[in-house]
Amino acid sequence: MAKIISVFNQKGGVGKTTTNVNLCAALALEGKKVLSIDIDPQANSTSGFGVDKNNVEFTIYDVLINGYDINKTIVKTEIENLYVVPANIQLWGAEIELATSVERERTLREHLKKIKDKFDFIIIDCPPSLGLLSLNALTSSQTVIIPIQCEYYSLEGVGQLIETIRLVKRTLNSELDVEGVLLNMYDGRTNLSIQVVEEVKKYFKNKVYRTVIPRNIRLAEAPSFGQPIIIYDDKSKGSEAYKKLAKEFIDNQDTK
Repeated sequence: MAKIISVFNQKGGVGKTTTNVNLCAALALEGKKVLSIDIDPQANSTSGFGVDKNNVEFTIYDVLINGYDINKTIVKTEIENLYVVPANIQLWGAEIELATSVERERTLREHLKKIKDKFDFIIIDCPPSLGLLSLNALTSSQTVIIPIQCEYYSLEGVGQLIETIRLVKRTLNSELDVEGVLLNMYDGRTNLSIQVVEEVKKYFKNKVYRTVIPRNIRLAEAPSFGQPIIIYDDKSKGSEAYKKLAKEFIDNQDTK
């Protein structure tokens, strides 16, 4: 049965989509069968995998709002073992349309029951807000990966983020837990990055991944080519970091 994980942080610009795209790709190249679900209306994960979001037949919107079979929405990427349920601009209206649904926070969870036995990991890219789309993802997931940017303002929302996860655990999904905290956009030349790492480790302790994702130009360029960094530039520092993260992630599963 697949382990279902949300990549979530209410703050924007912390590297959620970059984490989702590149961790999924690295896990697939480690031989794991991975499904990424793009539940962010910006659909950046969809395009980051090289899928044309303007030219897909079915999306996650059709699953959540029209009740389509999720199996029909799964798209194979160019990477072996890696699949995606895409999103497109239609998803912007889903928050409003879900508002009147019965069991509106649990819609996605019911659909995922049909495919849990087909993958090793199902990883959901959430929007940077706590609306019904994010709530559907968190209610469906066993754990959450929290990306945090190595900048001062990222620390300000950490308390609220943890309170959000506790609230979902208390009211919607009692098994929800933190999978890991990933430090993004690290620049070892600055005192600020070093201080942020220290503060995050104080707060989250052993939940923080040892692997830290550096600031890397090639990593920033890859999405514009519709490729994970491992395909775009396999020798870059960004690629090496995500390969290391995938191995750490897999090792962690063996100890849980």
